Amino acid sequence: MAKELTYKGKTKEELINLNMQDFAKLVPARHRRTLLRGFTEEQKKLLKKISATREGKYKKNIKTHCRSMIVLPEMIDLTIYVYNGKVFMPVLVVFDMLGHRLGEFVDTRTRIKHSAPGIGATRSSSSQSVK
Repeated sequence: MAKELTYKGKTKEELINLNMQDFAKLVPARHRRTLLRGFTEEQKKLLKKISATREGKYKKNIKTHCRSMIVLPEMIDLTIYVYNGKVFMPVLVVFDMLGHRLGEFVDTRTRIKHSAPGIGATRSSSSQSVK
C-alpha cells in the first residue's frame, strides 16, 4: 500500500482548499513573512497565468523571471519555466517542493568542463605540432 503524501500533516486536497493565511502558518518563518506581506506585481501575474492554465484558458508555457516565488499548492503538477539568467529552464512542480522557492530548482551556474590544455598553455606544449 502506497504511503499518502502529506505536508505538515495536510494532504494535497486539504492544502489546495486552504487560503493563503492558513498555508502561511505551515511554512517556515522567512517564507511566512514573504507570503503575509503580499505578492509583487510580477508574482501576481504569475498567479494569474497559473489560475488561467488550471481553467484551460492559457495554453502557452508558463514562463517567469520570478525566482523568489514560493511554491504554492495550486502550482502542483504544472511545468513552470524559470529563468536562470540565460534561458528558461522547465521545472515540474511536485508535492515535495511546497514551501520552497522556484529559484532553488534551477541552477544559475553550470559546471565548467575543461578539455586538454591549449597551445602555449605550458612550456612543453610549444614543442607539439599544430593540427
